[in-house]
Amino acid sequence: MSSQSKLHIATLGRASGLFGEMKLHLFTDFDEQFSEGAKFQSSRGEITIDYVDLKLMRIKLKGIDNREDTRAFTNVKLYSTKEDTREICNLGEDEYFWFDVIGCKVYEDNICLGLIRDIDRLAVSDYLYIDTDEVLVNEGSTKTFLLPYIDRFISSVDIENKRIEVTGARDILEAS
Repeated sequence: MSSQSKLHIATLGRASGLFGEMKLHLFTDFDEQFSEGAKFQSSRGEITIDYVDLKLMRIKLKGIDNREDTRAFTNVKLYSTKEDTREICNLGEDEYFWFDVIGCKVYEDNICLGLIRDIDRLAVSDYLYIDTDEVLVNEGSTKTFLLPYIDRFISSVDIENKRIEVTGARDILEAS
């Protein structure tokens, strides 16, 4: 799995029991990926889930049967691929994977405001971290700005053409 195609979806935490259970810290909105028998890549090789309790955020890996064995897996990151994520996770209408949104250009009134570098979840909203277009930076705009990913600002999303139409974002950019 190349570093480009792997998605960090969870990190294993400390031991949480006597028989190999560990804390699970999710970095995905799609907990349906975590089920008995599911396999993931990690820095310790491929791992398989023996069982998972998402209410308690606990996981047990196959072959890890005591508290002592869990220590080697504390802070190990679990990875999926974009392809596996698309296959397993079901999106609703007007929902997109973050990895599809990152890299899109943001336009308002046919003016390119910039390129989405990342997405941050702050409180209850997702924010697009946008690298401002060089033309606007040369005109005095800040090099980066945050745009809430909410209906008020997002007019349309075209993942295929990597283009997001927005409203009101120029005001945020100018105030940044």
